[in-house]
Amino acid sequence: MANTTDLRVEKLFSVKDYVCVITGGGSGIGLMAAQALAANGAKVYITGRRAEALEKAAKFHDPGHHGSIIPLSTCDVTKKEDLEKLYEELASKEKHINLLICSAGISGAKAEPNEEKATSLKEKLWNNESFENWNETYNTDVTSVYFTTVVLLPLLQAGTESHGHLSASVIVISSMSGIMRDSQGHFSYNAAKGGTVHLTKLMSAEFQKLRIRVNSIAPGYFPSEMTAKESDDKQKSFVPDEKIQEKGHVPMGRAGQDEEMAQAVLFLTKNSYVNGEILAVDGGVLNVVSGR
Repeated sequence: MANTTDLRVEKLFSVKDYVCVITGGGSGIGLMAAQALAANGAKVYITGRRAEALEKAAKFHDPGHHGSIIPLSTCDVTKKEDLEKLYEELASKEKHINLLICSAGISGAKAEPNEEKATSLKEKLWNNESFENWNETYNTDVTSVYFTTVVLLPLLQAGTESHGHLSASVIVISSMSGIMRDSQGHFSYNAAKGGTVHLTKLMSAEFQKLRIRVNSIAPGYFPSEMTAKESDDKQKSFVPDEKIQEKGHVPMGRAGQDEEMAQAVLFLTKNSYVNGEILAVDGGVLNVVSGR
């Protein structure tokens, strides 16, 4: 039974002394998660394919006290040899990790299915997409999540042993696009994110045998290089309200904010009674667009 003082926010959501790893941590949602964790006391290792982005993210957003953001060597999460090097690098620095966030992803090709004649629709979709593109999207958004998690299982299990039953966890960044029935003009991305959602459920059931939880955040429109097409000199992106409002299906009328992603990350990191859940943080889009 908790005392009232045990329910203070700073105690409920402190990640002091947590060791965290984030793929795709140099920008977008991965960087938001790194900031949230470091601001609350965690040591956060970030990796990705671009060394410059990782260095800039750490330089500009390390909190400077208590927690920290630390760039690792670059890693292509679609390559086993890179993932093995990631494990070796982490194992040389830490005896355990408490949290893995899989945030690396790509959007794939886009072709709006807005033709009313089958011949025209066939031509548009056939010519704008390829098997190679679909495979690349699936490998990055689904397969890499599986192998990244698998390669780090020993360090995650060690984290559970140091902090308690089901305390170590994985947060998979999926997407509202993996839940909705609207293709949004990119079938490959939405299908892949649907795979990411189900992979989360599979891993949550199988890896709880190791006392490791797995949950997913399914974001709506958040500022990132995927939505804004660029980052500034501090590795942050911006999406104007007008761009979101013209979509016509976002009740909040704006993109998600860093603070809102931080709240979701801290909740799933700290609440060890939650396992196998897909948390949509989408501004109400799935109330408007056909989904669940």
